[in-house]
Amino acid sequence: MQSHVEVPYLQCLSNEGHVFNGLSEAQLSILNDPEFLQEAYRWMTLTRVYDQKAVALQRTGQMGTYPSSLGQEAIGVAVGLAMSNEDVLVPYYRDHATFLIRGWPIRDLLLYWGGDERGSAGGPAQDFPICVPIATQASHAVGVGSAIKIKGEHQAVVTTIGDGGSSKGDFLEAINVAGAWQLPVVFVISNNQWAISVPRSIQCGAETLAQKGAGAGIPFVQVDGNDVAACYQVMQEALDRARSGKGATLIEAITYRLGDHTTADDATRYRPPEEVKEAWSKEPIKRLQSYLADKGWWNEEKEIAWHKHCDQKVEEGIDAYKTIAPEPAEAMFDYLYAEFPEVMNSELDRLYQKVERLNKEDV
Repeated sequence: MQSHVEVPYLQCLSNEGHVFNGLSEAQLSILNDPEFLQEAYRWMTLTRVYDQKAVALQRTGQMGTYPSSLGQEAIGVAVGLAMSNEDVLVPYYRDHATFLIRGWPIRDLLLYWGGDERGSAGGPAQDFPICVPIATQASHAVGVGSAIKIKGEHQAVVTTIGDGGSSKGDFLEAINVAGAWQLPVVFVISNNQWAISVPRSIQCGAETLAQKGAGAGIPFVQVDGNDVAACYQVMQEALDRARSGKGATLIEAITYRLGDHTTADDATRYRPPEEVKEAWSKEPIKRLQSYLADKGWWNEEKEIAWHKHCDQKVEEGIDAYKTIAPEPAEAMFDYLYAEFPEVMNSELDRLYQKVERLNKEDV
């Protein structure tokens, strides 16, 4: 019995930043667009600087647990640049690059990871908030896609998920609905090889994660997730398909989580160092930088100037984050009910009493 499924795969740039032979005209047009590639490189670099600063804030007790996107910047940037302002993002927790491109202030991103839900209010109004879901976001995405189709609109919905999340029933049910109802949803699996401490090799018996789309009856493709040009190309095609009423697409972007799963994790306990070292040789920022430098579109002077800009922009966001006073404790009751129930008044009174007692103890 044959279990092999033919899965399309796209890579435009080698690990060293060289162009592959046999690329299509559309793929070559992206590689011959210095403005786009420089923009992508700038966003990837800004994302990494922000990411490093966020980890430092957590390590110094100034922020809560944080999930680094180190090594996955190309996917997030490609998603963000390919989406239109009218499209809907239904994210997962490692989408920092896409958040930045879609207008989330750095202050708000830090605010969320600092434990303040007010940080979820950034970005386009129709986008879903920052959150830490494991596959449930895929169900929400098909709900949004259903509404768009019913209303006859031409937006696309993009939802992202990790390789571990793609094993959840929520994800499988969502792609099944998207296929059965021909919904305008783009599913992006960011396959970084590790679901916390569980390697991709034992997460799923399928040869690829992309081929899960076959059972749902939707097109599927694998792409080198460290190649921003390739990621952008497949995103463009999937979004065009969704907006034109042709249905969903499943994209598996192959990458590697270069850092810990979160700042609460220690990946050295379960990952061999030689594997991580090899992954660093394929990372996305150096690859694109090499290509840009070879073409004469980037140099050391631009690199220094851009890093200086990134440092300044992130520090401004950090300063803004630090100046925001915490919400009062009673704010936890503010958005639980459309009409505040009388039965909760006693709970609120108890909270006031506890806060007053704690304030006296501090004095």
